[in-house]
Amino acid sequence: MNLHSKYPAISDLKTRAQRRIPHFVWEYLDSATGDEATLHRNRSELDKVLLRPSILHGEFTPDLSATLLGKSYPLPIGIAPVGMSGLIWPGAEAMLARTARAENIPFCLSTMAAQTPEDVSPYLGEDAWFQLYPPRDRQILHDMLDRATKAGFNTIILTVDVPVASRRERQTRGGLTNPPTIKPRMVFDLAQRLAWLNGIRKTGMPRPKLMEGYSENRSALPSNAHIGYLMRTSPDWEYFKQLRDIWKGNLIVKGVARAEDAARLTDEGADALWVSNHAGRQFAAGPATIKSLPEVRAATPLPVIFDSGIEGGLDVLRAFALGADFVMLGRAFHYGLGALGEPGAAHVLDILRQDMIANMGQLGARTLAELSHSLINSDV
Repeated sequence: MNLHSKYPAISDLKTRAQRRIPHFVWEYLDSATGDEATLHRNRSELDKVLLRPSILHGEFTPDLSATLLGKSYPLPIGIAPVGMSGLIWPGAEAMLARTARAENIPFCLSTMAAQTPEDVSPYLGEDAWFQLYPPRDRQILHDMLDRATKAGFNTIILTVDVPVASRRERQTRGGLTNPPTIKPRMVFDLAQRLAWLNGIRKTGMPRPKLMEGYSENRSALPSNAHIGYLMRTSPDWEYFKQLRDIWKGNLIVKGVARAEDAARLTDEGADALWVSNHAGRQFAAGPATIKSLPEVRAATPLPVIFDSGIEGGLDVLRAFALGADFVMLGRAFHYGLGALGEPGAAHVLDILRQDMIANMGQLGARTLAELSHSLINSDV
């Protein structure tokens, strides 16, 4: 079957995924925090970024390649980290790692993934990134970094936009608990999601295996403490400096939104900055990420990565027109998995690829670097 004939857009995959993923899991994947204003703002502000079409530029095939941290990629797109990815679709972490390897793009594993670095190690390509929610205990930090290195991860993503836990009211109303448990009111819903349920029977109910593994280390925890005590959700500048001293590979900082932070991170030794608002999952009154992008771009010579709100190839082009060097997506790949299983992730990439080609043809942009010349109105 030609997947483009039935699922020509990521929104089509989203619609089918919602029918195949249990409601309490869907609310985890698709929701934000508070009134979800930031989530909607991400979309509405992207729509304000206008690009001027071109005429009489002749036939050409756009070059979609991008260079990041000294490496060239066939697409300017990577797979962003999503906590408990294997809850959204059973075995998701391995599926996404295999897809990234096949497509030669970066794959980023979350600290809170349902599979450990060792679990996904056999499926990793050359560009495996590990997203770090920084643990309070320095011994555990060293051990996590050592395990990531041995498993094949070569880049660390320090996430800094989760200083405290957000409320995520819609997720709570959906019934998700930590660890996930099946409640009587979910049984009827699950009976209609047999593909997901059969997958869970094979993998077991997903849990954050990496962090739960450290909960057995009683030297790291008081006897009455839970796993959350291992997490330092609000690292400071000193923590960043220490991490920079420890980690000799590429270090990317995710969650940057201010010029002053971008400038200081540049001086303190970050290798790249990741402009993100956690897809609206942390703070309901923040600006859209696309609004923060030009400010951060102007403040640093470092590579700038962008996420939050991307729903198609045109959005990727909008981000590049405003200064991004690379774009990451998380939800979209899980819509693909939910809709079609593992082939859905590759189809997401093909949707983005074809959409970029079509729109660059309209703009007369032969390379991603030329997109800034098409920018006519971004309302920023």
